[in-house]
Amino acid sequence: MEESLRTYKVVTYGCQMNVHDSERLSGLLEDAGYAKAGQDGDPDLVVFNTCAVRENADNKLYGNLGRLAPAKQQHAGMQIAVGGCLAQKDRDTIVRRAPWVDVVFGTHNIGHLPALLERARVEQQAQVEILESLETFPSTLPTRRESAYAAWVAISVGCNNTCTFCIVPALRGKEEDRRPGDILAEVEALVAEGVVEVTLLGQNVNSYGSDLGDREAFSKLLRACGEVEGLERVRFTSPHPRDFTDDVIAAMAETPNVMHQLHMPMQSGSDTVLKAMRRSYRQDRYLGIIRKVREAMPDAAISTDIIVGFPGETEEDFEQTLHAVREARFTNAFTFQYSKRPGTPAAEMDGQVPKAVVQERYDRLIALQEEISWEENKKQVGRRLEILVAEGEGKKDDRTARLSGRAPDNRLVHFTRPSEPVRPGDMVTVEITYAAPHHLLAEGAPLGVRRTRAGDAWEKRQAVPAAKPAGVMLGLPGIGAPAPLAAAPSNGCGCD
Repeated sequence: MEESLRTYKVVTYGCQMNVHDSERLSGLLEDAGYAKAGQDGDPDLVVFNTCAVRENADNKLYGNLGRLAPAKQQHAGMQIAVGGCLAQKDRDTIVRRAPWVDVVFGTHNIGHLPALLERARVEQQAQVEILESLETFPSTLPTRRESAYAAWVAISVGCNNTCTFCIVPALRGKEEDRRPGDILAEVEALVAEGVVEVTLLGQNVNSYGSDLGDREAFSKLLRACGEVEGLERVRFTSPHPRDFTDDVIAAMAETPNVMHQLHMPMQSGSDTVLKAMRRSYRQDRYLGIIRKVREAMPDAAISTDIIVGFPGETEEDFEQTLHAVREARFTNAFTFQYSKRPGTPAAEMDGQVPKAVVQERYDRLIALQEEISWEENKKQVGRRLEILVAEGEGKKDDRTARLSGRAPDNRLVHFTRPSEPVRPGDMVTVEITYAAPHHLLAEGAPLGVRRTRAGDAWEKRQAVPAAKPAGVMLGLPGIGAPAPLAAAPSNGCGCD
């Protein structure tokens, strides 16, 4: 006898790698017969894909699990699963603190989730399975991608760095690279489905090749993406300054569909702090890369990650960070107050900076970066840009009769709605008339609309409801993924 269709929801915390993993989880569960839950009612399955980077990660997870406990008591057969970096770290602790959780799985075995859920249902007890090494590269798993026009493509997993503030390498393992042919095959398949933008993804994306014995593998991969017909925009995140070589800069400048946009974490401008962080570069090296990028691509938009208040940071160290920010003139910066993570060397370091001092420095950094972001955005006024129309980027679009999307350099642009129909994935040419620190406006009539295969793919998704299985045998589960992140913050994890 068949059950009614079971529904799922995935809640994702953290970096782009987690977002991409959630797409894999969604694909797995839909293959197992689940359907993505709607807005009303409680889903039959809730999956938390967790992050272990921030100090309050545990509190956020256990708070949400606590709020779900009454719902589970009232909803017969409801299941809760916890995966990701915090699950890899805490393991049995999760079930001890929240005994109503059904499954705990780690970063290396997301493909086991449907089976673990079924086992928990049959045995009526929690299943905890944490593997110490990657069993299957995630790209081999089914995927439910939320976007019809843009996609993440993982080129590696894991990290070989030992940054003192970061626990991610211990949870995701050593770097493992995919074969270039497999990556390009996935890119070509995505383009055939209508995707026009891909973001190459790795914990240290430009160290790609270290596992293959080819130091120029990443620049070769960028150039190979330039040969994929129909692929209009290529991005990557996040590179490490240590591995940012001249051949990568040349590939960016010389490959037409590789965007002149770079997110490269600096973390600190102080050589003393960088050494304490075990970051293998210094301020001069970092700013030298920025100069080379701008010499090759004067229009490049560069963003970064910065941690304020790392243990031992003095006022002089912080002034060096402000100096580097002034020199680099970032388009924007993802800034973080240092957060202790148990299990990291930095958590045990002397010289923990008082909270009030960290807050005051953080406020000064934010004020400086806001000023620079605004000045840099004002330089865009008067430029004509082709915008990739996005879905869900402009919270006020319905009220303002505007649409929103991303410029080639990934700046967010709000623009007047064209008179002709426009779909997410289509391209609209506009002239920028106003700049704010975090977005641009094009208030005049659009200069042109280009309908794309990506727009066709989006329209097809809307016209044809997702095929639903006729029903599933007892207990088979399913999970959903969130929309891809619009920007490229790494949460200051230091694995980039």
